[in-house]
Amino acid sequence: MASRYDDVMSLSVRRGFLWPAVDLYGGFSGFYDYGHVGARLKRKWEDLWTAYFLGLGDNYHLIDTTTILPEASLKASGHVDHFTDILVTCTKCKESWRGDHLIEAVTHEEAEGLTPAEVDARIRDLKIRCPNCKGELGPARPFNMMFPLGVGPVGLDRAYLRPETAQGTYLNFKREFEALRRKLPMGLAIVGRAYRNEISPRQGAYRLREFLQAELQIFFDPATFGALLPVDSVRDEPVRVAMAGEKHTSDARDRTAADLIKGGVPAFYVYHMVLVQRFYLDRLRIPRQRFRFAELDERERAFYNKVHFDVQVSQDSLGGFKEVGGVHYRTDHDLGGHARASGKDLSVPVADRKVLPHVLELSFGVDRNVWALMDLGYELAGERSVLHLPPALAPVDVGVFPLLSKAGLPERAEALYRDLRPSFGAFYDETGSIGKRYARMDEIGTPFCVTVDHTTLEDGTVTLRERDSTGQVRVPGTSLASILRDLLDGRREFRTLGSAVTRA
Repeated sequence: MASRYDDVMSLSVRRGFLWPAVDLYGGFSGFYDYGHVGARLKRKWEDLWTAYFLGLGDNYHLIDTTTILPEASLKASGHVDHFTDILVTCTKCKESWRGDHLIEAVTHEEAEGLTPAEVDARIRDLKIRCPNCKGELGPARPFNMMFPLGVGPVGLDRAYLRPETAQGTYLNFKREFEALRRKLPMGLAIVGRAYRNEISPRQGAYRLREFLQAELQIFFDPATFGALLPVDSVRDEPVRVAMAGEKHTSDARDRTAADLIKGGVPAFYVYHMVLVQRFYLDRLRIPRQRFRFAELDERERAFYNKVHFDVQVSQDSLGGFKEVGGVHYRTDHDLGGHARASGKDLSVPVADRKVLPHVLELSFGVDRNVWALMDLGYELAGERSVLHLPPALAPVDVGVFPLLSKAGLPERAEALYRDLRPSFGAFYDETGSIGKRYARMDEIGTPFCVTVDHTTLEDGTVTLRERDSTGQVRVPGTSLASILRDLLDGRREFRTLGSAVTRA
């Protein structure tokens, strides 16, 4: 019997979402390609993310920076010395494994943050052997996850593929501050590729060596930032949170923003937790019980973070709650490190003071979010296979079909398709039965289909079908574009279109 992961991956490959890269040569571990449908879904997610998070502030902007960075800059950020995972190697087959992952597979509890000595002790106590050949595992050691490069004709200039997009914003902070007329808070966002030499890539698109990030770095004055935000407006809003001591024993529980602030989480941080939660629940339409923030304690969180909550979504294909993003309070670690290493003053004038800004990072894995949407949305019900995506994210907005391939119906349907195409992601199809065409659209998440039939030729109405309910209603062809726009933008619900709704 196929697993949930196998079902989602089968859909992904069959319908053109994503698949292992270079599979013509047997694949390339840790690398995936997006097909024609997946690329559309990914781009729509990126556009939705950009519109939402840049909309959080008047001084928030999108930039695009180099993906190759010199060693000096990554030495200053701490990545050269501290960006490590724990590597263990089988003494028999020489296969390499990530130590905390081997422990987690046995205990079903997170083991991130353990030292090499602690990993060795846990492997010994749990009697863990090599998953590949059952051989004995060698001693654990730190492994730096960055990809090194030699730049120049003979490779003398040492550099790395960037391990995160964030460093591009820190390196460009001072120039942007001047170009944006010296105002804080200032947000700089990057949506782009990052690279990490994962020890043992696994779970498909969840843990990749080349991946896409969407990150917003908010530079602020720590003395005034909280007072500038409308924190009072969210104090009573419940936030789904699993604190560090409880995330292994329970899913999450609602705490008001006010309770989190009382518990010691900075008010500006909690305010942004609320905004991130709204993005997932309201824009991505993630079911509330499938969403949570999970706190990372001092041992678990990245070396540069003072406060760190992962954004997690429960996914059956991956065995439960998995990280898809994070809210990170990086303090002045990054700007301070670059200032010391470069010898340049990165403090800025604020009123009558000089301030080295602190940074709040809102970070998201694009690939992980795309997979989460597919996991949560894919339904196999008998012979029906359907992907329930939010309409705004569907790769195709509307399918346009003639009921039959004769009697002038294809010509009328194709003319309608040409009219819709400039404003919508429309797809035209006249091959196979109408039921099979609906089924193909259901599998890639198309929320609406339009069918032209003999009645269309008589009175100009068309049949509009909704994916989730399979309901159908006749609407005037002249009003179709405005109806579709209202449905896709959430200003109108399909059930309100009239009493003539029938089931397919």
